[in-house]
Amino acid sequence: MSQQPLSDQPVALYTPPRVICADGARHRLAPLCKSLGWHEALVVTDAWFQQNSPALAEVLAALRAQGIAVRVFDGGEPDPSTTLADRASAWVREQGARPDHLIAWGGGSNIDLAKALSVALPSGRPVAELMDRANWPAAPLPLVAVPTTAGTGSEITPGAILVQPGSATKVALMANALRPAVALIDPELTWTCPPRVTADAGLDALTHAIESWLTLDAARFDNGEDPDPGYSGRNELTVQFARQATALTFTHLATAFERPHDRAARNAMARASLYAAMSYATAGLNAVHGLAYALAGLTHASHGSTNAVMLPYVMDALVDTRRDELAEIARLAGATGDDPLALARQAPVLTRALVRRLGLAGDLISFGVGPAQLAQLVSDGLAVTRLTKAWPGGPANEAYARIVHHAYHGELSGESRP
Repeated sequence: MSQQPLSDQPVALYTPPRVICADGARHRLAPLCKSLGWHEALVVTDAWFQQNSPALAEVLAALRAQGIAVRVFDGGEPDPSTTLADRASAWVREQGARPDHLIAWGGGSNIDLAKALSVALPSGRPVAELMDRANWPAAPLPLVAVPTTAGTGSEITPGAILVQPGSATKVALMANALRPAVALIDPELTWTCPPRVTADAGLDALTHAIESWLTLDAARFDNGEDPDPGYSGRNELTVQFARQATALTFTHLATAFERPHDRAARNAMARASLYAAMSYATAGLNAVHGLAYALAGLTHASHGSTNAVMLPYVMDALVDTRRDELAEIARLAGATGDDPLALARQAPVLTRALVRRLGLAGDLISFGVGPAQLAQLVSDGLAVTRLTKAWPGGPANEAYARIVHHAYHGELSGESRP
């Protein structure tokens, strides 16, 4: 079947109404909230930031100086669950708080928890019931998302990713109404990230960029007749963001990891994370995240590391379908040459080399996965149907099985073998 050029396909871009990325941007938060007419804030963070972040303390004081009442929920946890969201909702009600906006401070987990609360608080329902959008309130509470890592992109996206107790995979609250009212990105907040967090978050950003660059075209994406879809396939505009994010990450992530106080590298990675999110928050994702969620369910490993181990093998599975895109990715990673197929095959190899340089596992054996777990990994990945339906490379069940097989054995088509 002939491929319709992206230039002939529909263009859409879904973002928060206000996106701010600048050194010191946190100083704009309190006056901005005041100008928007808000009076009572619920700040969603975790105990580490509450106890150790002078920047957060400064912002809380600035909010109060503007006459904004502030309550802080500092019970955020990695990979928040629906149970945690319900517990946080109950705490807010017990406090007698009636916030008219939320502020999320931290990594993607804290932002996702705040998104869930933005729906749960006005609805009064358990979060599990809110998987059905018919149970949503007329409007979620507005949210200001302040990320402290450069990678998740949750400040741009329409989803809150949560763990459902008893399930091997994650579930999502998903709608454009969940996009924050303000995405406020201050690269200075990432300077204290330890190297492992920098690596995890940066490879998450690279995954968002590459996966959304290679995903299903907008013209072929099944929105189920939703007039306001959260994701709608890649288009000419999302690819521009994905390309720039990919270039920035290959150029600057290793430096940010190895020299944490390199200001230029930190700022570049903040932009890379933002641009990757601007791409995937419209285009959507597919097999990398689907399999990464399944892998996290089996191993409870970090999101960045599960993405990182799967990304090269998903790229390799798309060499025929996305040859030109992968060839360009290889060039952005430093490859040279004129043969598009050879370059396309190098892109996964160079990506895995970066993963390993940052100290993360480059295959499932190194990740600690056993052969008896492979079938479940495939089936759990396929079960994330919102991602499986966006797979651009032929029958998903066959492709996922091949990807997992190659990821287990560490096999890439562009790798030289003795």
